[in-house]
Amino acid sequence: MDPRTDGELLTALQRGDRHALTELVERHQRVLLGHARALVGDGGRHEDIVQEVYLKLLERPPQIPPERLGDPEAERALLRAWLHTVTRNCCMDSLRSDSRRRARESSAATQDIARPSHVGGAVAVEQRDTRAAVERGLAKLPQDQREVLVLRLLGERSYKDIAEITGKKIGTVGWLISEGLKALAGELAPLADGVNGRGAKV
Repeated sequence: MDPRTDGELLTALQRGDRHALTELVERHQRVLLGHARALVGDGGRHEDIVQEVYLKLLERPPQIPPERLGDPEAERALLRAWLHTVTRNCCMDSLRSDSRRRARESSAATQDIARPSHVGGAVAVEQRDTRAAVERGLAKLPQDQREVLVLRLLGERSYKDIAEITGKKIGTVGWLISEGLKALAGELAPLADGVNGRGAKV
């Protein structure tokens, strides 16, 4: 693993170090994919959007203010905020474009988000089922709830960070997260009942 901080990697990227970009992708890609998928759905488009985000990072990386250089947490926070903001903007552009051609691309909205797993064993099956249930639950939420939950649960962003990324008030963010969690809990309840039922003795 590359020991350099995000700020050091950004500096190296500006100097033409392509390995720095590879490292930054590995560090942040999973959460960005989750954020993009929460907004545009599955089907591969979210992956294209995140690739576009990294192209923008390559073309014009954000500048780390001198007062934040040398502070790994501050550098990481600044880069994460930039990446999530660009991801959201790219998603919004894609959705606006999609709305203009929705008639001929309506099939994209019906993609099944549950993906088969080739890993054997009861534990792997239960993990797959749980993940699929979470993804189904997220997919059923309104877009604004889905986005803030992904940022909170997968991105581990603070309410303040989410408010800055989405342009919403912190109170609104908190309400959306609360409502989203309630709905998600309802979606997962049957799965929990099924697990408890399998483990019960008759």
